[in-house]
Amino acid sequence: MYKIMIIEDDITIARTIKDHLSKWDYDVIYVTDFKNIIEQLIQFEPQLVLLDVMLPFFNGFHWCSEIRKISKVPVIFISSASDNMNIVMAINMGGDDFIVKPFDLHVLTAKVGALLRRTYSFQGQVNIIEHNGAVLNLSDATLTYQNKKIELTKNDYKILQLLMENNGKVVSREEIMQHLWESDNFVDDNTLTVNITRLRKKLAEAGLDNFIKTKKGLGYLVE
Repeated sequence: MYKIMIIEDDITIARTIKDHLSKWDYDVIYVTDFKNIIEQLIQFEPQLVLLDVMLPFFNGFHWCSEIRKISKVPVIFISSASDNMNIVMAINMGGDDFIVKPFDLHVLTAKVGALLRRTYSFQGQVNIIEHNGAVLNLSDATLTYQNKKIELTKNDYKILQLLMENNGKVVSREEIMQHLWESDNFVDDNTLTVNITRLRKKLAEAGLDNFIKTKKGLGYLVE
């Protein structure tokens, strides 16, 4: 079941779209807190976003740009502001399609289905893991924190992926070494320490101090 997020401040329109798409077996939610849209997107992990242009606090162009910093999820703009300038702006900000209000719900459903098929027929779901404001994008192996991308090496990414997927749980050094090198044999134990130290320094420079914690004699965790 595909998950769809509606970002529309007209509650009547949002509910109408939700009710209609739900009949087609989509898992649909609509935003009610327009100050914390990205947090809701991270929590829900939609496969498609329906985004209005005129919204409280910040417009849809702003939010599309923010979404694109952490995700490649398809975005369809829905707006009565249908002049060419708004359509061009929507596409330039990362939108995939533009539907003019008022629209036929069946046309909307057809466009949603077509975009989902094009996006996911040859690739898996775009996944992200979030912890304390840090967002690890599994589709392109990048980490974003406070709107800044942190460059990761292959080992950086593998360590963070394992620890963030096991949030709150201690991961042993042996498990991490197995994950990195597919073996805990013939690898100097100090090599893992060097990798962890370098990654911690990189995270601290980005403002993520003490993101990876050590449990002496057990391993590492994020919590």
